[in-house]
Amino acid sequence: MAGGGTTLEYTPTWVVALVCSVIVSISFAVERGLHRAGKHFDKNDQKQLSGALQKVKEELMLLGFISLLLSVSQSRIAKICISKELSEKLLPCKKPKEDKSLNDNSHFQLSFTGRHLLAGDSAAGDYCSQKGKAPLMSISALHELHIFIFVLAIAHIIFCLLTILFGTMKIMQWRKWEDKVLEKDYNADEVIQKKYTAVREHDFIRGRFLGVGKADACFGWVHSFMKQFLASVNESDYITMRLGFVTTHCKTNPKFNFHKYLIRALNSDFKKVVGISWYLWVFVVLFLLLNIAAWHVYFWLAFLPLILLLAVGMKLEHIITDLAHEVAEKHIAVEGDLVVRPSDDLFWFKSPRLVLFLIHFILFQNSFELAFIFFIFAQYGFDSCIMGQVKFIIPRLVIGVLVQLLCSYSTLPLYALVAQMGSSFKGAIFTDQAQQQIAGWAKSAKMAKKKGSTHAGSSHGGSPNPIAAPSPKSIQLQSLLVKGSSQQSHLSDKKPEIVEEK
Repeated sequence: MAGGGTTLEYTPTWVVALVCSVIVSISFAVERGLHRAGKHFDKNDQKQLSGALQKVKEELMLLGFISLLLSVSQSRIAKICISKELSEKLLPCKKPKEDKSLNDNSHFQLSFTGRHLLAGDSAAGDYCSQKGKAPLMSISALHELHIFIFVLAIAHIIFCLLTILFGTMKIMQWRKWEDKVLEKDYNADEVIQKKYTAVREHDFIRGRFLGVGKADACFGWVHSFMKQFLASVNESDYITMRLGFVTTHCKTNPKFNFHKYLIRALNSDFKKVVGISWYLWVFVVLFLLLNIAAWHVYFWLAFLPLILLLAVGMKLEHIITDLAHEVAEKHIAVEGDLVVRPSDDLFWFKSPRLVLFLIHFILFQNSFELAFIFFIFAQYGFDSCIMGQVKFIIPRLVIGVLVQLLCSYSTLPLYALVAQMGSSFKGAIFTDQAQQQIAGWAKSAKMAKKKGSTHAGSSHGGSPNPIAAPSPKSIQLQSLLVKGSSQQSHLSDKKPEIVEEK
Protein backbone atom coordinates (compact mmCIF):
# COMPACT_ATOMS: atom_id res chain seq x y z
CA MET A 1 0.00 0.00 0.00
CA ALA A 2 1.79 3.11 -1.23
CA GLY A 3 2.29 5.75 1.43
CA GLY A 4 -0.03 3.87 3.77
CA GLY A 5 2.63 2.29 6.00
CA THR A 6 3.16 -1.39 6.79
CA THR A 7 0.06 -3.57 6.55
CA LEU A 8 -0.94 -6.30 9.00
CA GLU A 9 0.62 -8.89 6.68
CA TYR A 10 4.11 -7.56 7.41
CA THR A 11 3.66 -6.52 11.05
CA PRO A 12 5.48 -8.70 13.65
CA THR A 13 3.09 -11.03 15.44
CA TRP A 14 4.38 -10.02 18.86
CA VAL A 15 3.48 -6.40 18.12
CA VAL A 16 -0.05 -7.37 17.06
CA ALA A 17 -0.50 -9.58 20.13
CA LEU A 18 0.88 -6.92 22.48
CA VAL A 19 -1.31 -4.10 21.17
CA CYS A 20 -4.37 -6.35 21.16
CA SER A 21 -3.71 -7.47 24.74
CA VAL A 22 -3.36 -3.90 26.02
CA ILE A 23 -6.57 -2.73 24.32
CA VAL A 24 -8.57 -5.75 25.51
CA SER A 25 -7.20 -5.42 29.08
CA ILE A 26 -8.16 -1.75 29.31
CA SER A 27 -11.62 -2.48 27.90
CA PHE A 28 -12.24 -5.30 30.38
CA ALA A 29 -11.00 -3.16 33.28
CA VAL A 30 -13.49 -0.41 32.39
CA GLU A 31 -16.32 -2.92 31.91
CA ARG A 32 -15.60 -4.64 35.26
CA GLY A 33 -15.43 -1.27 37.01
CA LEU A 34 -18.84 -0.27 35.68
CA HIS A 35 -20.25 -3.69 36.59
CA ARG A 36 -18.98 -3.45 40.18
CA ALA A 37 -20.38 0.07 40.49
CA GLY A 38 -23.77 -1.20 39.32
CA LYS A 39 -23.72 -4.05 41.86
CA HIS A 40 -22.81 -1.57 44.60
CA PHE A 41 -25.75 0.69 43.72
CA ASP A 42 -28.16 -2.28 43.58
CA LYS A 43 -26.89 -3.62 46.89
CA ASN A 44 -27.55 -0.28 48.59
CA ASP A 45 -30.94 0.19 46.85
CA GLN A 46 -29.65 3.24 45.01
CA LYS A 47 -31.80 2.63 41.96
CA GLN A 48 -31.54 6.15 40.58
CA LEU A 49 -27.75 6.03 40.55
CA SER A 50 -27.99 2.59 38.97
CA GLY A 51 -30.20 4.11 36.29
CA ALA A 52 -27.66 6.91 35.75
CA LEU A 53 -24.92 4.31 35.37
CA GLN A 54 -27.05 2.55 32.77
CA LYS A 55 -27.32 5.88 30.96
CA VAL A 56 -23.52 6.16 30.96
CA LYS A 57 -23.30 2.67 29.46
CA GLU A 58 -25.72 3.72 26.73
CA GLU A 59 -23.55 6.74 25.93
CA LEU A 60 -20.46 4.54 25.75
CA MET A 61 -22.30 2.13 23.46
CA LEU A 62 -23.28 5.07 21.23
CA LEU A 63 -19.65 6.15 21.14
CA GLY A 64 -18.66 2.63 20.15
CA PHE A 65 -21.15 2.64 17.32
CA ILE A 66 -19.96 6.06 16.11
CA SER A 67 -16.38 4.83 16.27
CA LEU A 68 -17.21 1.70 14.32
CA LEU A 69 -19.17 3.68 11.73
CA LEU A 70 -16.33 6.16 11.18
CA SER A 71 -13.71 3.41 11.00
CA VAL A 72 -15.64 1.35 8.46
CA SER A 73 -16.74 4.24 6.25
CA GLN A 74 -13.70 6.54 6.38
CA SER A 75 -12.17 5.25 3.15
CA ARG A 76 -15.46 5.64 1.30
CA ILE A 77 -16.07 9.13 2.69
CA ALA A 78 -12.56 10.16 1.65
CA LYS A 79 -13.34 9.10 -1.93
CA ILE A 80 -16.36 11.40 -2.15
CA CYS A 81 -15.13 14.24 -4.34
CA ILE A 82 -16.25 17.87 -4.42
CA SER A 83 -15.15 20.88 -6.43
CA LYS A 84 -12.04 22.78 -5.40
CA GLU A 85 -14.00 26.02 -5.01
CA LEU A 86 -16.45 24.39 -2.61
CA SER A 87 -13.64 22.89 -0.52
CA GLU A 88 -12.24 26.38 0.13
CA LYS A 89 -15.44 27.88 1.57
CA LEU A 90 -16.22 28.29 5.31
CA LEU A 91 -12.71 27.45 6.46
CA PRO A 92 -12.00 27.37 10.22
CA CYS A 93 -8.52 28.76 9.52
CA LYS A 94 -7.24 31.08 6.82
CA LYS A 95 -5.67 29.10 4.02
CA PRO A 96 -1.92 29.77 3.59
CA LYS A 97 -0.67 30.86 0.23
CA GLU A 98 0.16 27.92 -2.01
CA ASP A 99 3.65 27.41 -3.40
CA LYS A 100 3.44 27.66 -7.20
CA SER A 101 6.20 25.09 -7.61
CA LEU A 102 3.91 22.48 -6.12
CA ASN A 103 0.81 23.28 -8.12
CA ASP A 104 1.69 21.02 -11.04
CA ASN A 105 2.58 17.93 -8.99
CA SER A 106 0.35 17.97 -5.94
CA HIS A 107 -3.00 18.94 -4.64
CA PHE A 108 -3.87 20.25 -1.21
CA GLN A 109 -6.77 18.66 0.65
CA LEU A 110 -8.54 20.33 3.55
CA SER A 111 -9.13 18.81 6.95
CA PHE A 112 -11.76 20.12 9.38
CA THR A 113 -9.01 21.84 11.37
CA GLY A 114 -7.85 23.88 8.40
CA ARG A 115 -4.57 22.01 7.97
CA HIS A 116 -3.60 20.76 4.54
CA LEU A 117 -2.10 17.46 3.49
CA LEU A 118 -0.61 16.50 0.14
CA ALA A 119 -3.05 14.46 -1.88
CA GLY A 120 -0.28 12.26 -3.15
CA ASP A 121 0.13 10.80 0.37
CA SER A 122 -3.18 8.92 0.14
CA ALA A 123 -5.06 6.89 -2.38
CA ALA A 124 -8.19 8.97 -1.76
CA GLY A 125 -6.29 12.13 -2.71
CA ASP A 126 -5.06 10.55 -5.92
CA TYR A 127 -8.58 9.34 -6.70
CA CYS A 128 -10.08 12.85 -6.50
CA SER A 129 -7.09 14.71 -7.95
CA GLN A 130 -7.34 12.65 -11.12
CA LYS A 131 -10.83 14.13 -11.55
CA GLY A 132 -9.63 17.65 -10.82
CA LYS A 133 -11.54 17.72 -7.53
CA ALA A 134 -10.86 17.57 -3.80
CA PRO A 135 -11.88 14.89 -1.24
CA LEU A 136 -14.93 15.69 0.86
CA MET A 137 -12.88 14.94 3.97
CA SER A 138 -9.42 13.45 4.32
CA ILE A 139 -8.78 10.29 6.33
CA SER A 140 -6.66 12.27 8.79
CA ALA A 141 -9.50 14.76 9.28
CA LEU A 142 -11.97 11.90 9.88
CA HIS A 143 -9.58 10.45 12.42
CA GLU A 144 -9.34 13.78 14.23
CA LEU A 145 -13.13 14.18 14.20
CA HIS A 146 -13.39 10.68 15.62
CA ILE A 147 -11.11 11.62 18.53
CA PHE A 148 -12.96 14.88 19.16
CA ILE A 149 -16.37 13.18 19.47
CA PHE A 150 -14.92 10.69 21.93
CA VAL A 151 -13.25 13.42 24.00
CA LEU A 152 -16.48 15.45 24.05
CA ALA A 153 -18.64 12.59 25.34
CA ILE A 154 -16.14 11.50 27.99
CA ALA A 155 -15.63 15.10 29.14
CA HIS A 156 -19.41 15.59 29.50
CA ILE A 157 -19.76 12.44 31.62
CA ILE A 158 -16.80 13.36 33.84
CA PHE A 159 -17.93 16.96 34.40
CA CYS A 160 -21.49 15.80 35.17
CA LEU A 161 -20.13 13.32 37.73
CA LEU A 162 -18.05 16.05 39.36
CA THR A 163 -21.00 18.44 39.40
CA ILE A 164 -23.32 15.92 41.04
CA LEU A 165 -20.61 14.87 43.50
CA PHE A 166 -19.87 18.40 44.69
CA GLY A 167 -23.55 19.34 44.63
CA THR A 168 -24.42 16.34 46.80
CA MET A 169 -21.65 17.27 49.22
CA LYS A 170 -23.20 20.73 49.52
CA ILE A 171 -26.67 19.28 50.12
CA MET A 172 -25.30 16.93 52.78
CA GLN A 173 -24.39 20.03 54.78
CA TRP A 174 -28.12 20.70 55.16
CA ARG A 175 -28.63 17.43 57.01
CA LYS A 176 -28.04 19.11 60.36
CA TRP A 177 -31.04 21.37 59.69
CA GLU A 178 -33.21 18.35 58.89
CA ASP A 179 -32.06 16.54 62.03
CA LYS A 180 -32.86 19.63 64.06
CA VAL A 181 -36.45 19.57 62.80
CA LEU A 182 -36.88 15.82 63.20
CA GLU A 183 -35.54 15.89 66.76
CA LYS A 184 -38.15 18.43 67.76
CA ASP A 185 -40.79 16.90 70.07
CA TYR A 186 -44.41 17.59 69.20
CA ASN A 187 -46.14 18.02 72.54
CA ALA A 188 -49.90 17.51 72.47
CA ASP A 189 -50.42 20.41 74.92
CA GLU A 190 -48.48 22.73 72.62
CA VAL A 191 -50.57 21.68 69.66
CA ILE A 192 -53.80 22.52 71.55
CA GLN A 193 -52.55 25.96 72.53
CA LYS A 194 -52.87 28.54 69.78
CA LYS A 195 -49.59 29.89 68.46
CA TYR A 196 -49.21 33.08 66.46
CA THR A 197 -46.21 34.06 64.36
CA ALA A 198 -45.39 37.68 63.55
CA VAL A 199 -44.66 37.51 59.84
CA ARG A 200 -42.29 40.47 59.58
CA GLU A 201 -40.26 39.17 62.55
CA HIS A 202 -39.68 35.75 61.04
CA ASP A 203 -36.07 35.07 59.96
CA PHE A 204 -37.18 33.91 56.52
CA ILE A 205 -39.20 37.08 55.88
CA ARG A 206 -36.53 39.40 57.25
CA GLY A 207 -33.94 37.85 54.96
CA ARG A 208 -36.10 37.76 51.83
CA PHE A 209 -38.84 40.43 52.03
CA LEU A 210 -37.58 43.74 50.66
CA GLY A 211 -40.74 45.82 50.63
CA VAL A 212 -43.55 46.65 48.20
CA GLY A 213 -43.22 48.74 45.04
CA LYS A 214 -41.46 48.84 41.69
CA ALA A 215 -38.18 50.03 43.16
CA ASP A 216 -38.20 47.23 45.70
CA ALA A 217 -39.13 44.72 42.98
CA CYS A 218 -36.11 45.77 40.90
CA PHE A 219 -33.89 45.62 43.94
CA GLY A 220 -35.27 42.15 44.61
CA TRP A 221 -33.86 40.90 41.32
CA VAL A 222 -30.49 42.50 42.09
CA HIS A 223 -30.55 40.93 45.54
CA SER A 224 -31.39 37.53 44.04
CA PHE A 225 -28.53 37.88 41.53
CA MET A 226 -26.00 38.59 44.26
CA LYS A 227 -27.41 36.00 46.65
CA GLN A 228 -26.38 33.07 44.42
CA PHE A 229 -22.70 33.94 44.92
CA LEU A 230 -22.93 34.03 48.71
CA ALA A 231 -24.98 31.79 51.00
CA SER A 232 -27.58 30.76 48.42
CA VAL A 233 -29.58 28.79 51.02
CA ASN A 234 -29.57 29.35 54.78
CA GLU A 235 -31.27 27.53 57.64
CA SER A 236 -34.44 29.61 57.65
CA ASP A 237 -34.85 29.12 53.88
CA TYR A 238 -34.50 25.37 54.16
CA ILE A 239 -36.80 24.93 57.16
CA THR A 240 -39.50 27.22 55.72
CA MET A 241 -39.54 25.55 52.31
CA ARG A 242 -39.43 22.13 53.93
CA LEU A 243 -42.49 23.02 55.98
CA GLY A 244 -44.27 24.32 52.86
CA PHE A 245 -43.57 21.05 51.02
CA VAL A 246 -44.58 18.80 53.92
CA THR A 247 -47.75 20.81 54.61
CA THR A 248 -48.79 20.64 50.95
CA HIS A 249 -47.91 17.08 49.99
CA CYS A 250 -47.68 15.03 53.21
CA LYS A 251 -49.61 16.98 55.80
CA THR A 252 -50.27 13.99 58.05
CA ASN A 253 -46.58 13.17 58.43
CA PRO A 254 -44.63 16.11 59.92
CA LYS A 255 -41.71 13.74 60.52
CA PHE A 256 -41.20 13.22 56.79
CA ASN A 257 -37.47 13.14 56.01
CA PHE A 258 -37.29 15.93 53.44
CA HIS A 259 -33.49 15.77 53.17
CA LYS A 260 -33.48 12.13 52.02
CA TYR A 261 -36.17 13.02 49.52
CA LEU A 262 -33.93 15.78 48.09
CA ILE A 263 -31.08 13.31 47.64
CA ARG A 264 -33.35 10.79 45.90
CA ALA A 265 -34.84 13.47 43.65
CA LEU A 266 -31.37 14.79 42.74
CA ASN A 267 -30.19 11.28 41.85
CA SER A 268 -33.26 10.92 39.65
CA ASP A 269 -32.47 14.17 37.84
CA PHE A 270 -28.84 13.12 37.42
CA LYS A 271 -29.94 10.24 35.21
CA LYS A 272 -31.41 12.79 32.80
CA VAL A 273 -28.49 15.23 32.95
CA VAL A 274 -25.68 12.75 32.29
CA GLY A 275 -27.04 11.74 28.87
CA ILE A 276 -26.37 13.52 25.58
CA SER A 277 -29.72 14.08 23.88
CA TRP A 278 -30.21 14.52 20.15
CA TYR A 279 -30.68 18.29 20.41
CA LEU A 280 -27.26 18.58 22.08
CA TRP A 281 -25.67 16.79 19.13
CA VAL A 282 -27.47 19.27 16.86
CA PHE A 283 -25.78 22.04 18.84
CA VAL A 284 -22.37 20.42 18.23
CA VAL A 285 -23.04 20.23 14.49
CA LEU A 286 -24.09 23.90 14.39
CA PHE A 287 -20.94 24.93 16.21
CA LEU A 288 -18.71 22.98 13.81
CA LEU A 289 -20.58 24.62 10.92
CA LEU A 290 -20.17 28.17 12.26
CA ASN A 291 -16.58 27.79 13.47
CA ILE A 292 -15.34 30.00 10.63
CA ALA A 293 -12.08 31.91 10.55
CA ALA A 294 -12.25 35.49 11.94
CA TRP A 295 -15.72 34.93 13.42
CA HIS A 296 -14.34 33.83 16.82
CA VAL A 297 -17.48 31.81 17.50
CA TYR A 298 -15.62 29.68 20.05
CA PHE A 299 -14.91 32.82 22.10
CA TRP A 300 -18.43 34.26 22.14
CA LEU A 301 -19.90 30.82 22.73
CA ALA A 302 -18.04 30.59 26.04
CA PHE A 303 -20.27 33.33 27.47
CA LEU A 304 -23.48 31.41 26.72
CA PRO A 305 -23.32 28.91 29.62
CA LEU A 306 -22.23 31.65 32.02
CA ILE A 307 -25.14 33.92 31.08
CA LEU A 308 -27.65 31.07 31.28
CA LEU A 309 -26.24 29.88 34.60
CA LEU A 310 -26.45 33.33 36.16
CA ALA A 311 -30.02 33.73 34.86
CA VAL A 312 -31.07 30.34 36.25
CA GLY A 313 -29.45 31.02 39.62
CA MET A 314 -31.06 34.45 39.84
CA LYS A 315 -34.48 33.00 38.97
CA LEU A 316 -34.20 30.24 41.59
CA GLU A 317 -33.23 32.77 44.24
CA HIS A 318 -36.08 35.05 43.18
CA ILE A 319 -38.55 32.19 43.56
CA ILE A 320 -37.62 32.02 47.25
CA THR A 321 -38.08 35.80 47.44
CA ASP A 322 -41.51 35.47 45.80
CA LEU A 323 -42.53 32.90 48.40
CA ALA A 324 -41.60 35.36 51.15
CA HIS A 325 -43.39 38.27 49.47
CA GLU A 326 -46.55 36.25 48.97
CA VAL A 327 -46.85 35.72 52.74
CA ALA A 328 -45.56 39.10 53.89
CA GLU A 329 -47.83 41.12 51.61
CA LYS A 330 -50.99 39.33 52.76
CA HIS A 331 -50.44 38.77 56.46
CA ILE A 332 -49.14 40.60 59.48
CA ALA A 333 -49.43 37.58 61.74
CA VAL A 334 -50.41 33.96 61.08
CA GLU A 335 -51.73 31.25 63.33
CA GLY A 336 -49.17 28.49 63.81
CA ASP A 337 -45.89 28.31 61.90
CA LEU A 338 -45.21 30.38 58.80
CA VAL A 339 -46.07 28.26 55.78
CA VAL A 340 -45.31 29.09 52.14
CA ARG A 341 -47.43 27.80 49.26
CA PRO A 342 -45.63 25.89 46.47
CA SER A 343 -46.89 26.61 42.95
CA ASP A 344 -45.80 26.07 39.35
CA ASP A 345 -46.69 29.72 38.69
CA LEU A 346 -43.39 30.70 40.30
CA PHE A 347 -41.35 29.10 37.49
CA TRP A 348 -40.72 30.15 33.91
CA PHE A 349 -43.67 29.10 31.73
CA LYS A 350 -45.06 27.33 34.83
CA SER A 351 -42.60 24.49 34.25
CA PRO A 352 -40.04 23.46 36.90
CA ARG A 353 -38.67 20.92 34.39
CA LEU A 354 -37.49 23.78 32.18
CA VAL A 355 -34.88 24.63 34.81
CA LEU A 356 -33.48 21.09 34.65
CA PHE A 357 -33.35 21.32 30.85
CA LEU A 358 -31.35 24.56 31.08
CA ILE A 359 -28.94 23.05 33.62
CA HIS A 360 -28.49 20.06 31.31
CA PHE A 361 -27.68 22.36 28.40
CA ILE A 362 -25.33 24.49 30.52
CA LEU A 363 -23.33 21.48 31.70
CA PHE A 364 -23.06 20.06 28.19
CA GLN A 365 -22.09 23.36 26.59
CA ASN A 366 -19.45 24.00 29.24
CA SER A 367 -18.12 20.46 28.81
CA PHE A 368 -18.06 21.04 25.06
CA GLU A 369 -16.08 24.26 25.48
CA LEU A 370 -13.46 22.73 27.79
CA ALA A 371 -13.23 19.54 25.74
CA PHE A 372 -12.71 21.56 22.56
CA ILE A 373 -9.87 23.56 24.13
CA PHE A 374 -8.22 20.41 25.46
CA PHE A 375 -8.55 18.62 22.11
CA ILE A 376 -7.09 21.48 20.05
CA PHE A 377 -4.24 21.96 22.53
CA ALA A 378 -3.37 18.23 22.58
CA GLN A 379 -3.76 17.78 18.82
CA TYR A 380 -2.18 20.94 17.41
CA GLY A 381 -0.55 22.81 20.26
CA PHE A 382 -1.08 26.16 21.88
CA ASP A 383 -0.29 28.11 18.70
CA SER A 384 -3.05 26.56 16.59
CA CYS A 385 -5.09 28.96 14.47
CA ILE A 386 -8.28 27.47 15.92
CA MET A 387 -7.06 28.02 19.48
CA GLY A 388 -6.78 31.74 18.75
CA GLN A 389 -4.77 34.39 20.54
CA VAL A 390 -4.02 34.36 24.24
CA LYS A 391 -6.57 37.12 24.85
CA PHE A 392 -9.25 34.68 23.62
CA ILE A 393 -7.95 31.55 25.36
CA ILE A 394 -7.56 32.77 28.96
CA PRO A 395 -11.13 34.14 29.33
CA ARG A 396 -12.55 30.89 27.96
CA LEU A 397 -10.66 28.81 30.51
CA VAL A 398 -11.61 31.13 33.37
CA ILE A 399 -15.28 31.12 32.34
CA GLY A 400 -15.29 27.32 32.03
CA VAL A 401 -13.88 26.80 35.52
CA LEU A 402 -16.19 29.44 36.99
CA VAL A 403 -19.28 27.84 35.46
CA GLN A 404 -18.27 24.42 36.75
CA LEU A 405 -17.70 25.64 40.31
CA LEU A 406 -20.77 27.87 40.46
CA CYS A 407 -23.04 25.17 39.08
CA SER A 408 -21.66 22.54 41.49
CA TYR A 409 -21.70 24.50 44.74
CA SER A 410 -24.55 26.94 44.20
CA THR A 411 -26.96 26.44 41.29
CA LEU A 412 -27.42 22.66 41.46
CA PRO A 413 -28.08 22.50 45.25
CA LEU A 414 -30.34 25.53 44.89
CA TYR A 415 -32.26 23.79 42.12
CA ALA A 416 -32.60 20.60 44.19
CA LEU A 417 -34.41 22.59 46.90
CA VAL A 418 -36.39 25.16 44.91
CA ALA A 419 -37.60 22.60 42.34
CA GLN A 420 -39.71 21.07 45.14
CA MET A 421 -41.71 24.30 45.33
CA GLY A 422 -43.79 23.29 42.32
CA SER A 423 -47.41 22.22 42.47
CA SER A 424 -46.57 18.51 42.22
CA PHE A 425 -44.03 16.19 43.77
CA LYS A 426 -41.66 13.66 42.22
CA GLY A 427 -41.88 9.89 42.39
CA ALA A 428 -38.90 9.87 44.75
CA ILE A 429 -41.27 10.90 47.55
CA PHE A 430 -42.55 7.32 47.77
CA THR A 431 -40.68 4.39 49.25
CA ASP A 432 -40.02 1.36 47.11
CA GLN A 433 -43.01 -0.56 48.46
CA ALA A 434 -45.41 2.35 47.97
CA GLN A 435 -44.11 2.88 44.44
CA GLN A 436 -44.76 -0.77 43.59
CA GLN A 437 -48.28 -0.54 45.03
CA ILE A 438 -49.09 2.50 42.90
CA ALA A 439 -47.64 0.89 39.77
CA GLY A 440 -49.61 -2.30 40.43
CA TRP A 441 -52.82 -0.37 41.01
CA ALA A 442 -52.36 1.67 37.83
CA LYS A 443 -51.79 -1.50 35.80
CA SER A 444 -54.87 -3.20 37.29
CA ALA A 445 -57.01 -0.10 36.72
CA LYS A 446 -55.89 0.10 33.10
CA MET A 447 -56.72 -3.56 32.47
CA ALA A 448 -60.10 -3.18 34.22
CA LYS A 449 -60.88 -0.14 32.11
CA LYS A 450 -60.13 -2.05 28.89
CA LYS A 451 -62.30 -4.97 30.02
CA GLY A 452 -65.08 -2.58 31.00
CA SER A 453 -64.98 -0.87 27.60
CA THR A 454 -65.00 -4.23 25.80
CA HIS A 455 -67.95 -5.57 27.81
CA ALA A 456 -69.86 -2.33 27.41
CA GLY A 457 -69.31 -2.30 23.65
CA SER A 458 -70.50 -5.90 23.28
CA SER A 459 -73.64 -5.38 25.40
CA HIS A 460 -76.98 -4.61 23.75
CA GLY A 461 -77.27 -1.27 25.48
CA GLY A 462 -74.05 -0.08 23.92
CA SER A 463 -73.37 2.43 26.73
CA PRO A 464 -70.25 1.93 28.86
CA ASN A 465 -70.61 1.28 32.54
CA PRO A 466 -68.65 3.89 34.49
CA ILE A 467 -68.43 1.63 37.53
CA ALA A 468 -66.61 -1.08 35.57
CA ALA A 469 -63.50 1.09 35.12
CA PRO A 470 -62.27 2.95 38.16
CA SER A 471 -60.77 6.37 37.52
CA PRO A 472 -57.09 6.88 38.37
CA LYS A 473 -58.10 9.90 40.43
CA SER A 474 -59.99 7.67 42.85
CA ILE A 475 -56.85 6.33 44.47
CA GLN A 476 -55.88 7.85 47.78
CA LEU A 477 -52.20 8.66 47.31
CA GLN A 478 -52.07 10.26 50.71
CA SER A 479 -52.73 6.95 52.47
CA LEU A 480 -49.93 5.30 50.53
CA LEU A 481 -47.64 8.21 51.33
CA VAL A 482 -48.42 7.97 55.04
CA LYS A 483 -47.81 4.23 54.97
CA GLY A 484 -44.53 4.62 53.12
CA SER A 485 -43.44 7.44 55.41
CA SER A 486 -44.21 5.44 58.53
CA GLN A 487 -42.08 2.62 57.18
CA GLN A 488 -39.35 5.14 56.49
CA SER A 489 -39.42 6.37 60.09
CA HIS A 490 -38.95 2.79 61.37
CA LEU A 491 -36.01 2.33 59.00
CA SER A 492 -34.40 5.70 59.66
CA ASP A 493 -31.14 4.04 60.67
CA LYS A 494 -30.79 2.42 57.25
CA LYS A 495 -29.58 4.06 54.08
CA PRO A 496 -32.15 5.99 52.02
CA GLU A 497 -34.09 4.05 49.47
CA ILE A 498 -33.72 5.16 45.88
CA VAL A 499 -36.94 4.76 43.94
CA GLU A 500 -36.86 4.76 40.17
CA GLU A 501 -38.90 7.60 38.72
CA LYS A 502 -40.88 6.66 35.67
